[in-house]
Amino acid sequence: MDIQQIFRNNQEWVQEKLKMDEKYFENLSEGQNPDILYIGCSDSRVTAEELMGMKPGEVFVHRNIANMVPNTDLSAMSVIDYAVVHLKVNHIVICGHYYCGGVKAAMQSEDLGILNPWLRNIRDVYRLHKDELNSIKEEEDRYKRLVELNVQEQCLNVIKTAEVQRGYRDRHITVHGWVWDMHTGKLIDLEIDFEKLLENVMEIYHLK
Repeated sequence: MDIQQIFRNNQEWVQEKLKMDEKYFENLSEGQNPDILYIGCSDSRVTAEELMGMKPGEVFVHRNIANMVPNTDLSAMSVIDYAVVHLKVNHIVICGHYYCGGVKAAMQSEDLGILNPWLRNIRDVYRLHKDELNSIKEEEDRYKRLVELNVQEQCLNVIKTAEVQRGYRDRHITVHGWVWDMHTGKLIDLEIDFEKLLENVMEIYHLK
């Protein structure tokens, strides 16, 4: 790949924006006021703003392998804190995608070195839902279902954080679990019943 092409692309992009609005970058530099925190996968095929049709400044984005929200990840926890406490977002989206390499890797019995601690979080999702997943005969269907269940568990991890619980109490933050199907390009709302899922955990995680 010609790296210099990126800078040429950038210049073309700048000119296109200025043709539409000569103060585009001046306005952009004044600050951000996003209403959505999007936590998605780092997969190079998956974009955030583009698949949602959103503009710069409208979405605060965090991406990592398999859209994980482990409470030991300082990066994810810092992003959630900043988005909720300082940016005052009202919506938090966890968006996975079918054919996720991270989820597929977690399904394999292989030593993947430094990735092992990260993938262990996904393997724990499998462990929690092994009866349902093992009942699915087709491997591809099992793989896709694990993608969905991983989104569900990461949504719960978000809700367990103190920042989100305070935000929910103060202004009713909404958490959403989505999956992007790259075969069709469509976003799918998993319509997770959080109230039912949280019945067994809120006694421990609920803030007074």
